[in-house]
Amino acid sequence: MFVTMNRIPVRPEYREAFEEAFRQRARLVDRAPGFLRNLVLRPKNPEDPYIVLTLWESEAAFLAWTESPVFREGHAKSTLPKDAFAGPNRLETFVVVLDSEEDHA
Repeated sequence: MFVTMNRIPVRPEYREAFEEAFRQRARLVDRAPGFLRNLVLRPKNPEDPYIVLTLWESEAAFLAWTESPVFREGHAKSTLPKDAFAGPNRLETFVVVLDSEEDHA
């Protein structure tokens, strides 16, 4: 399994709008081959960034998604102004070496 973690610093006054944007998202990624799921994590400390996790069957599936026209369409327009963000986002990628859910199967 392959996981992406996008750290997105959102100014406190835009938290509700940011969360609503995810609730109303186009859900284009949900149909991408190899996509497993998406988690949006709200920080308890408003000064910390939101974390957006996506889980994929493989890195190849994730890369195919990022190179697709549907990816560009889904990321083309933001409903939030640039000043909603306290800084640039930071994308990190991981390969899963242990999944406790698999231990219970």
